Amino acid sequence: MFYSFARIIVRFLVFLINGNAHYLHTERLPKGNFILVGPHRTWFDPIYFALAASPKKFTFMAKKELFKNPVLKFILVHANAFAVDRDNPGPSAIKTPVKRLRKTDLSLILFPSGTRHSEQLKGGAALIAKLANVPLVPVIYQGPLTFKRLFTRKPVKIAFGEPIYLDRKAKLDDEAQKQVEQQMQSAFDALDYAVDPAFKYVDVSKKVKEIDSKKSSE
Repeated sequence: MFYSFARIIVRFLVFLINGNAHYLHTERLPKGNFILVGPHRTWFDPIYFALAASPKKFTFMAKKELFKNPVLKFILVHANAFAVDRDNPGPSAIKTPVKRLRKTDLSLILFPSGTRHSEQLKGGAALIAKLANVPLVPVIYQGPLTFKRLFTRKPVKIAFGEPIYLDRKAKLDDEAQKQVEQQMQSAFDALDYAVDPAFKYVDVSKKVKEIDSKKSSE
């Protein structure tokens, strides 16, 4: 109930702030549960992913520090989030999403790179998909990269790729995991090119830090 109500409020706020969202290839979303995987480009891209895949509901990981605030913890818990220690992720980082994917009607939003400032894909997505027996669905965000720029009403585009199905009987060794990571990256690249061949992601935070570092050294 809380998730559905919150989604209505968020959809309204997002429309007021930007009002220029385009959701592409939603017909590719499979029936049943799945894992949305995409490059993490801004703090609000998971919000757009969830809205684009509506009416499907999602669970997602959030760093454990966010749960220390009682008000924020209440919101996160009721929005289907679960805490993860990003520095030392334990077995629950795999067990919790697998359990939710298998036992509830919740799908999962997961960023294989882990953070917005990492381009290195990690193997957790493939392992969770295999154990839960659900497909990985590539998704990309193209649009303003800061909250302030959303108000310019420049287009936001969310595009879904074809589902990637893993063989539950096949061994998920390092080589197989690497192949899945290559499939995901190829899907991200293909989606980016299809939406806008000239698109090139620039990490705004890194760029600002580089400018500040350059100024301090002068």
